[in-house]
Amino acid sequence: MPVRTVLSPALAAAALAFSTASHAGEVYGNIGLPGLMIGYAHAVNDRLTLRADVASIGSISADGREEGIEYDGKARLNRAGLFADWFVFGSGGFRLTGGITINDMRINLRAQGSGQTVHIGDTDYVLSADDRLDVRVKFPTVTPYIGIGWGHQPQGTGWGFVADLGASIGKAKVRGKATGPTLNNPAAQEDFRKELDELRDGVGKVRFVPQLSIGVSYRF
Repeated sequence: MPVRTVLSPALAAAALAFSTASHAGEVYGNIGLPGLMIGYAHAVNDRLTLRADVASIGSISADGREEGIEYDGKARLNRAGLFADWFVFGSGGFRLTGGITINDMRINLRAQGSGQTVHIGDTDYVLSADDRLDVRVKFPTVTPYIGIGWGHQPQGTGWGFVADLGASIGKAKVRGKATGPTLNNPAAQEDFRKELDELRDGVGKVRFVPQLSIGVSYRF
């Protein structure tokens, strides 16, 4: 999914929400998880601020082993967010945050054969150059977000400090396929299905993507 497709709905909704507000605005930048972040916040009243931001780590390539199989991996992590900050104590920077994130988060794994011996399911296979295993782990496109943080106060102008600790709640899905002359038979396909089930069991234990970031803001 292109980053523009991920971000456009969030920015459009944010513009509609902010067009009705009359309090101070703020721009901010963060670093941490999920990457580099830029955003805009607008105070609705003395206790409530609405925000929209975009964050990205970009694309990362790495090799690794999963369930005994050597994979070439590529990960992509982009997300946009719409948030509401509630300042519990009125004055001060502590807040509760809720919202949604619109995500483009996935990991693609590929094992290409060239005489490599791999253990798939219950069987060892020697993969030819025409054999390939492809696995995709994809986080949900839209997820709820809950967290706590500091900053984005509705009052005052000038520079400020911001921090967030929270999570986008959702469970990734795992899909895959095995192709090639060695793997294109019922027994090999059943072994690959078992391999995917084991991977799903591991991925299924992860039910959120954390956010931990700090940054600076400017209120005007």
